Amino acid sequence: MWHNRIVQKVNAGTTSATDQLLLDRQLCFPLYAASRAVTARYAPLLADLGLTYPQYLVMLVLWEQSPVSVGELGHRLRLDSGTLSPLLKRLQAAGLLDRRRDQADERRVLIALTDAGEQLRTKARHVPAAIAQALGLDEATYRQLQAQLSELLCRLDAGL
Repeated sequence: MWHNRIVQKVNAGTTSATDQLLLDRQLCFPLYAASRAVTARYAPLLADLGLTYPQYLVMLVLWEQSPVSVGELGHRLRLDSGTLSPLLKRLQAAGLLDRRRDQADERRVLIALTDAGEQLRTKARHVPAAIAQALGLDEATYRQLQAQLSELLCRLDAGL
């Protein structure tokens, strides 16, 4: 594995341990910086919709499946309830979703789109293409990058 080669090079003395700590050698920094830059590209598009980026993510899940439990939503978005609850309250105040107890299990809270939330979906259809264009990626490169990042998330979830 590539990871093992890094360790072997440091142990063999071909690359110093200090060199491994250079910012340009890190994977974490370009991921972090790219994430912030991509999220910033969404801001003006989402402002036109009255959404923040985290609210947009919630809406994406709901446009796929509604209703959905708060627990399932948090799992999909990798957000804890302390982060998710204020988002849901703001979206409910904006009239985009409803929160209600599951009649089959009162412990579960279900999130469902309102008519206004469903109508916002049509207004948001241009966002993915606008982001791809802003990033200068053709469809094949966009899909390849998406697949690589999804694979990375799966590996991280598996504890690798």
